[in-house]
Order: sequence, then structure tokens, then C-alpha cells
Amino acid sequence: MHTDPRTALVLFSGGQDSTVCLAWALNRFARVETIGFDYRQRHRIELDCRLTVRAEIARQFPQWAPRMGEDHLLDLALLGQLSDTALTSERAIELQANGLPNTFVPGRNLLFLTLAATVAYRRSASVLVGGMCETDYSGYPDCRDNTLKAQQLALSLGLATPMTVETPLMFLTKADTWALSEQLGGELLNELIREHTHTCYLGERGPRHEWGFGCGHCPACELRAAGHAAYQQGL
Repeated sequence: MHTDPRTALVLFSGGQDSTVCLAWALNRFARVETIGFDYRQRHRIELDCRLTVRAEIARQFPQWAPRMGEDHLLDLALLGQLSDTALTSERAIELQANGLPNTFVPGRNLLFLTLAATVAYRRSASVLVGGMCETDYSGYPDCRDNTLKAQQLALSLGLATPMTVETPLMFLTKADTWALSEQLGGELLNELIREHTHTCYLGERGPRHEWGFGCGHCPACELRAAGHAAYQQGL
């Protein structure tokens, strides 16, 4: 596969989706950096997992290791202070009157992409890669394709330089995401995802399930488990 000479910056949380996106970017771009955000999320354990995932990818996939660049972690405590949600405070996960789950952090992805673009501009990166998806997802409006296309235009205009927003999982089911992971790195990458990534909204590790670690009943765990089961059935 032809290597794209550009530098990509991956929005990397340490979860399944962003890990698949990191592998996708490492398979394509000459240099790949990562960026994470500490917004005092309830599942802050993901901030520890992300460093382990980076290290394991570099160790287990030596063909990608030379492309792995720096990691950046931004302190976004203000977002946690502004957002009274089930991801930023101890409260039950439920639907709101507007039909969105209260795990929706208003403006989160919009802010993430804006700050990532600022870092990318300074690092001479012109591609942002995110794991947003509007297929198997919780209905967040800032995960939709039209939202991301609009922000790509705004960022490019505001920075006066082309800034491409890549969302390789946008139209994939969770089963498709497991399959893409296998395509990129075989069962080795899927096992890395099961063992080292974190997606659970409640921040639980606990016993390991077939699909990885998590509480097993929050929306993120349910999506991951159902996707893994559908992927296994399709093998």
C-alpha cells in the first residue's frame, strides 16, 4: 500500500474505536502522532490505558513503530466543569427529554477537533483522525458525518490551510470495526484491543469478558459486546 507522506494526528482515547483508528493511520501515513484529553471523565482509567496501548502497538507491530510519533495530553478540566453529564459525574445513565442519553457531553467532539487542529497546525500535521461513527452509536449529534464535514471546512478556513478530518469508522457497525481491526493487524490486534483498551463508561475493569473489560451493562459495553458477538458469528 502506498504510504501517504502527510503527518496524521489521531484523537486517541485508549478505547476500541480510537485504537482501530490509530492502527488505520499507522498503516497509511508516514508519521502518526496521538492526542488525548483529560476532561475529568468518569472513566479516566482510559488515560492510563492509552499509554499501554501505544506501547503494545509499537512492540507487537514493529512495521508501525517507526511511524509512531509523539503523544499529547491536554487538560480540559473546564469541559468537565461545564458538563453535568453521566460521563463527568456520578449519576445514573438514562435518556433525557430531548431523546439523547445523558452520556452526551455537549460540544465535546467539536472542542476536541478544534484543539487537535491547533496542535496539528503547530506540529505540521494536516490530517485529523477520529473514531466518530453514526452507525452503531449512542445518537450523539457531534458524531454525525455532516457535523464532521462542516467542522473540517471551518477548521480549514479558520487556519487558512487544508485540514482533513478522517473518520474511518463513520459508516461501520461495531462488528465491522472488529473486522477492520483483523484486516489491519490480524487476531494479534484484536487480542490487544480486548486486553488493553478501555471503553466502559463506568470505568470498570473487573473480570474480562470475551470482548474485553468493562461493566457489561453501560451503553458503551453493550455496543462493544454486541458487535463482538456479531463479528464472531460472521467468522
